Amino acid sequence: MSLPKRVVLVGPMGAGKSTIGRMLAKELGYRFLDSDRIIEDRCGANIPWIFDVEGEEGFRQRETAMLKELSSEPNTVLATGGGAVMRQENHLLLKKDAVVVYLKTSLEQQVERTRKDRNRPLLQNDDPEGVLRKLFSIRDPLYTGLADIIMHTDRKSPRLVVRQLVNRMNPRTPRHKRQVRKEGRNHV
Repeated sequence: MSLPKRVVLVGPMGAGKSTIGRMLAKELGYRFLDSDRIIEDRCGANIPWIFDVEGEEGFRQRETAMLKELSSEPNTVLATGGGAVMRQENHLLLKKDAVVVYLKTSLEQQVERTRKDRNRPLLQNDDPEGVLRKLFSIRDPLYTGLADIIMHTDRKSPRLVVRQLVNRMNPRTPRHKRQVRKEGRNHV
């Protein structure tokens, strides 16, 4: 099995898509893309501002346009926003020439990882845990349905998740070859 043309990371807020995505891209020798950051850079405004001015629907339209553009970028690892799966039209864009990885994490981990983050507009209310629970119940089946690989991230370091992902996608990566040589085996 050869490496995929693209790797797309989906999952809820706080699953580690950006952190793991950066590390995975480096490991694979791919370019890292974060759809939310690119949208912010192009708009000159952060996501909470876009939500305030254009509403969630306006943001989702921008997100779909961005996914259309990024779906033809080869040798990339793409971290998506948690809600990218909510539009049916995005599903084909996410899967196009890609291995889709669902970074799955528990509600407790999401709460812990997002509790101080003010850049998550859907959580700026009196019950962020309730919002996360509701979003999970709606989005988990979508993430699962799109995923080629489901990777649990709870209580795992990003480095371990990346190593496990690389091994699941292609056990014959350059790192694997280095490790084999290091161990003194003659076959690769």
